[in-house]
Amino acid sequence: MAGPVEAARIRVVATLTDVADLTRNVGGDLVEVQSLATGIEDTHGVPMKPGFIPLLNRADLLVLVGFGCEHAFLPALLEASKNPRIQYGKPAYVDCSRGISPLEVPRSTDHSEGDVHPYGNPHYLLDPVLAKVAVQNICNALVALAPEHQVEFLRHRDDYLARLDAKIIGWQEAMKPLQGAQFVSYHEHWPYFAARFGMKYSGTIELKPGIDPTPRHIEQMIAAMKAEHVPIVVREPQFPEKVPSLIAKQTGATLVKLPIMPGGVPHTETYLDMMDYIVRALVGAVPK
Repeated sequence: MAGPVEAARIRVVATLTDVADLTRNVGGDLVEVQSLATGIEDTHGVPMKPGFIPLLNRADLLVLVGFGCEHAFLPALLEASKNPRIQYGKPAYVDCSRGISPLEVPRSTDHSEGDVHPYGNPHYLLDPVLAKVAVQNICNALVALAPEHQVEFLRHRDDYLARLDAKIIGWQEAMKPLQGAQFVSYHEHWPYFAARFGMKYSGTIELKPGIDPTPRHIEQMIAAMKAEHVPIVVREPQFPEKVPSLIAKQTGATLVKLPIMPGGVPHTETYLDMMDYIVRALVGAVPK
């Protein structure tokens, strides 16, 4: 039988593992957090499982990345959950992107441009400074839901932000040798990261968002990378290795497998662990 403290926990469903980890750090023992994703999925296409519906039906709080990141799976799950507390626009629907200015807002949402995000690029959590905004949004929602625990939530928030701030200083110092370094990736996951750490995004292996590369696109990318001496090819674990590996081999670049959310590769179970891994892998990819 569950004890009184466990029974009183706030039941949180998070869409992805990054916002799940941030919620656990703010909520502490007062929350029970379930993530729909495990970390290895495409953030835009987490496979729907029957067990998601009862989880959402019982949830006190729903925490999501926002900017349309979960558009392919969340609306149908919310409708099926029949939980009025967590529907769009309700206080328990926690959009962590609130207060963030998006990058890459498209001029057109025509399907010929691929799987574009009408609200802008949703991968802002790969910028650890913007993760602080998400932490605050989560804290605000928890305080609104359970004001009797405000002191604990604020203490947890402050403790986590202090740890995150210390990490950011270390990451920025470690990334100094990569100022101006160019890289390509499979999908457009990295504009916020590149902007934060002074790297230069040189394009994507995808022809357009959600559209696989053509042989001609691959040839053009290889030629451009050779001309510009681009040293890094990033492959996210959600995508096959064959084409990124070919491009790296043809250009002499280093192929780096980087997670886009916690759990994407081994030993990245938390947000801080994931960012540590990304920084170490990139720094190690460029010859000294």
